[in-house]
Amino acid sequence: MKFEELGRKSILILGFGTEGQATYEFLRKRWPAKALSIADRRNIDEFSADIARRIRKDPNVTLNLGPGYLDSLPPKKCEVIIKTPGIPASVGAITRAREAGCVLTSHSQIFLSNYPREKIIGVTGTKGKSTTASLIHHILKTAGIAAELVGNIGQPPLARIDAVSKNTYFVHEFSSHQLAEVESSPHIAVLLNIVPEHLDYYASFEEYVAAKENITRFQTATDVLIFNADYPIPTAIASRSKAQLRPFSMKDRLETILEAGEIPLAGRFNIQNVLAAVAAASICGADSQAIGNAIRSFRGLPHRLEHAGTYNGITFYDDSIATIPDATLAALDALGANVQTVLLGGHERNLDFSELGARLPAHIKTVILFPPTGQRIWKAIEAHSTNRTLPEAFFVRDMEQAVKIAYERTEPGKICLLSPASPSFGTFKDYQERGDLFKAFVRKFSNSGGIR
Repeated sequence: MKFEELGRKSILILGFGTEGQATYEFLRKRWPAKALSIADRRNIDEFSADIARRIRKDPNVTLNLGPGYLDSLPPKKCEVIIKTPGIPASVGAITRAREAGCVLTSHSQIFLSNYPREKIIGVTGTKGKSTTASLIHHILKTAGIAAELVGNIGQPPLARIDAVSKNTYFVHEFSSHQLAEVESSPHIAVLLNIVPEHLDYYASFEEYVAAKENITRFQTATDVLIFNADYPIPTAIASRSKAQLRPFSMKDRLETILEAGEIPLAGRFNIQNVLAAVAAASICGADSQAIGNAIRSFRGLPHRLEHAGTYNGITFYDDSIATIPDATLAALDALGANVQTVLLGGHERNLDFSELGARLPAHIKTVILFPPTGQRIWKAIEAHSTNRTLPEAFFVRDMEQAVKIAYERTEPGKICLLSPASPSFGTFKDYQERGDLFKAFVRKFSNSGGIR
């Protein structure tokens, strides 16, 4: 929906988290006196004091907050619903509102409809998209090319759209939720591998894949799709795309830009991320020297196989972002045979842990397991491991207990890895809090009495 049409419509912002708040600020800046409605499941005292004060003082805002927030969706209460990614479009109240003529859109779709498409780079995949998007942005900036990092990482794009020239590239990390209802695709789409995730949100893995495919579904022959040709799902999606195809593969060589050993990121999967970023930045005009310099100077993102320090002879790694079994297996592969202890488990998303159980290396001597998936992970290890000896299992309730056990059970010279193969919700607010607590307790107990 174009800005001009949006300005004529009555609008409901459905969901008032980071993206919803950025949408409100953008709309209010464009149309200071426009009537807006805001609906969110939280009560006003659950928002920051600043944002609560802001919307309370706005005379042209109607608030519908708390458990009955969906009551704001009956027909004739709004013409346009700008929905946050975390609320499924299948919710009954949304379905009824759409049937009554309400237009459903999103922050991402409004951005895609109004910013020059030739300057939009979209990145998606199950894992690696934050690193890839950040690296593309870093390369472009190193090459002197104006760029903004937005979306699922960085700021929501409408927060920056009026602050930069129209020659600026927007590197947009797209989650599956952000892609699910879009009706436009970016000019340059980067598609990493796709594996099962968010199965508590989508009806099936196929539905999740279909959401991801929207990054290229609406591309034309003038657009470009960069995709990981080493895996069947991205390759199948590419076969259906109308865009120009730019496959990348581990068979590709980077030696003309830099040696593989110069990449400051561990793991085979990070080489794939680098290949994707190089392809995208090259299309935008970054030269080989700038690309090489940018890769060498790039530092990995927090909670992504992050070296958390060596204490009491034990090396700790924070890979809290590993919310699926594939990511944990990739981390174990990257760090090698010195990993002795691994922290696993978290929120239940109905993932299959059988391959993790089967492939858990024999050099893992201790597994520390968080509820509720820790129980299923341990059962998968018992059922599927072919190792002669199973690791010792410890079931814990919090990070303090987990780190204490890690210090007691990990030998000097070995590695303790937090790579849970599960989301964080429930025990922790999010993966950032989980990783931050891990690092905090690692530091706290490094010289505590009674812990080696």
